[in-house]
Amino acid sequence: MNSMSHTVITTSTTGRTSGDGMLNLGYTRTIPGLLKIGQMVALLVAFLCVRCARGWPSWAAFQFFEVVSLWFFIAFLLFFLMHLFRLQAKMPCFNWPLTEFFHYSVGVILVCIASIVAAVKAGGVSALVVSSVFGFIATFLMAVSLWTTYTVSCGPHQTGAVV
Repeated sequence: MNSMSHTVITTSTTGRTSGDGMLNLGYTRTIPGLLKIGQMVALLVAFLCVRCARGWPSWAAFQFFEVVSLWFFIAFLLFFLMHLFRLQAKMPCFNWPLTEFFHYSVGVILVCIASIVAAVKAGGVSALVVSSVFGFIATFLMAVSLWTTYTVSCGPHQTGAVV
């Protein structure tokens, strides 16, 4: 009788969490987490530059820029906090990857339009020029997030089956 022995090795990786396991600090070191942090910083700087500027050459254009930058800052802050506190699992009725994909799709379009309008209407006011530059930076970061979200949610899915 010929007997074979098998050894099974299992490994488990966990991110750094707080004592109760509610906080997922490991997310802040992932590519999606870093992209969200970058987007939030760029949008906040863009908003503050417009808010602190004096002598807007085009009041309507920069109000639109303020609304768009603040809206998406708040939206991405909420998504970031949801990932940080693992709230997606507590609300399974939403398709969170699709919701983020939708926000990135709309965000890329609206922030890009607002940044173009801000750049055209800045009238040489340096704070407004800086705000449009940070708007373009946020647009680029959102486009990268949109691309990575698209490849995750709409790309080929592996079943994990071993052939």
